[in-house]
Order: sequence, then structure tokens, then C-alpha cells
Amino acid sequence: MKNVLVVIDMQKDFITDALRNEDAIKIVPYVKKKIDEAKENGDTIIYTRDTHGEDYMETVEGKNLPVKHCIKGSDGWQIIPELNSKENATMIIDKETFGSRDLAEYFKENADDIDEVEFIGVCTDICVISNVLLTKAMIPNKNIIVDAKGCAGVTKESHDTALAAMKACHIKILD
Repeated sequence: MKNVLVVIDMQKDFITDALRNEDAIKIVPYVKKKIDEAKENGDTIIYTRDTHGEDYMETVEGKNLPVKHCIKGSDGWQIIPELNSKENATMIIDKETFGSRDLAEYFKENADDIDEVEFIGVCTDICVISNVLLTKAMIPNKNIIVDAKGCAGVTKESHDTALAAMKACHIKILD
């Protein structure tokens, strides 16, 4: 049996570039520590990357969030270098929208081999909550954990609201 650490969208555009977030910058050392611990324990480590095309501004998301970001292959699309994704990741999943169908399918296909799944990353109130709830739907009888210290939302209020919503869905929230 194994544990899985999922690192959601720790990309340059969300941390320091197009959608710069001071709370996201603050969690980087903690996220790095969690990844180092997971690697030391032999856990599976999955990174996700928000991934858009050059037509982003014409998409539904682009019309609602008109800030071009995470364009595939761009510098802002890259996972921040501090997290050593090439060395640490068991896999990297590119996702075209908030929640990843590929990540959810991975959990469904590997459910028998998984004890628990822990999530960290950004944004708590958009992509973290989307992927957590998809995972819960795929493996409802497994422990799903969100480490709040390793997450940052668009705002502190929306971060807290997302954590409360996940807790209501029987997700274990670590403070």
C-alpha cells in the first residue's frame, strides 16, 4: 500500500508571475519540505500543471479570468524550480481545467494500492478543491487529506471557505 502526495499547480504564473500571490509565495518552503518528506518516505508524488493554449482568452475560463497564464511551454507554465519537479515527481499531469480527469482516473485505476492521498498547492478555492472532490468521488473509502499550511487561495477568505467545504465532504483538513 502507498501514500500519494499531490502538488497542485505550483507554477510560476500562480506564485510569482501573471497571477502573483503573496500567500502562495509564503507556502513555498513548507511545500518543499512536504515534498522532501514524501520522497524520503517513498511516497508517490504527483504534480499537476494548469495548462492552457494560446486561445486562452477565447475560452470560458479566459472570459471569466481575463489574465493570460500557464500557456503550455511558456516560462510561467513551469513548476517553480525550488520544487525540483524533474527529480521529485513520480508523474506530472497537465490539466486543461480546474479538476483533472486524468488524475481522477489514476486514482480510480490504482485504488487498491492506495492508503491515503494528501493535497497541497494552489489555489485552494479553485484547483485544489476541484481535484480533492474528484478524488473523493473516485476513491470514496480512502483517506483524503488537505494540508492547509501547504495551500494558498486567491484570498484568505476564499481559502478558508474552500477548506470548510472540503471538511463538510469528509476530507481531513490538517491545520
